[in-house]
Amino acid sequence: MQFKETTTKSRGSHDSFSFYIDEASPVGPEQPETVQNFVSVFGTVAKKLMRKWLATQTMNFTSQLGAGIRYFDLRISTKPRDPDNELYFAHGLFSAKVKEGLEEINAFLTEHPKEVVFLDFNHFYGMQKYHHEKLVQMLKDTYGNKMCPAIFAHEVTLQYLWEKEHQVLVFYHSPVAVEVAFLWPGQMMPAPWANTTDPEKLIQFLQASITERRKKGSFFISQVVLTPKASTVVKGVASGLRETITERALPAMMEWVRAQKAGESGVNIITADFVELGDFISTVIKLNYALGEGEDDTT
Repeated sequence: MQFKETTTKSRGSHDSFSFYIDEASPVGPEQPETVQNFVSVFGTVAKKLMRKWLATQTMNFTSQLGAGIRYFDLRISTKPRDPDNELYFAHGLFSAKVKEGLEEINAFLTEHPKEVVFLDFNHFYGMQKYHHEKLVQMLKDTYGNKMCPAIFAHEVTLQYLWEKEHQVLVFYHSPVAVEVAFLWPGQMMPAPWANTTDPEKLIQFLQASITERRKKGSFFISQVVLTPKASTVVKGVASGLRETITERALPAMMEWVRAQKAGESGVNIITADFVELGDFISTVIKLNYALGEGEDDTT
């Protein structure tokens, strides 16, 4: 059986960079006026509370990679009034500089030449054309020939990537992708979002998405992620996302993950918050072994 990366169940982290949230930074440009006003009134206290709800990971990129994560959900922003015009990861507040994160991932790949990662740049905030050009150049300088040019998804086998010495697939949710050979169009990495705090509704949504399945020739993400409503945040304002939602819902979510099957009508990439919780990573890895015992498929 040929071992295909498109059928391999990959483990991913949601808001992968949010292990670091800079409480000294301004609020992200994507945040609504109500949040901006809240921070302007309550300052540092407001940001400390925000951090409890914005941080969806605790492990840095190196630790995530070491634990088995291979898909990274990346959101990029410029910082208001930044004289250096740097690019940052951002989720409500700002995280680390993009360049530092990319280099951290590259160091792991250099040490592990047969490992392959998916970098999914799916949100851009406050970015003009020259910011995209800067990011594209940053990717070139960091990864060079490690990046796999965009081809048909079903052609991407591990054997192909190893032969070409490619280790990075970059998905870019912007029209810029059509202009650059190594950027895979964002529509080739769909990630339906349930937008619910209810584990039962999340599971129904995930199952319906699997049933409809991804279009032939694309990858597909199942986001095993609960999203807090404003009322949820108010009730658990001092507790945060992990304690109020994720840990409580973990048994039900993991039960769904364990019940999944690999193959053409099954899961492809599964993402989660706080990926170290429970046995999320090892469970998804086991789905690959189940695939090996069953049918092979092309996408």
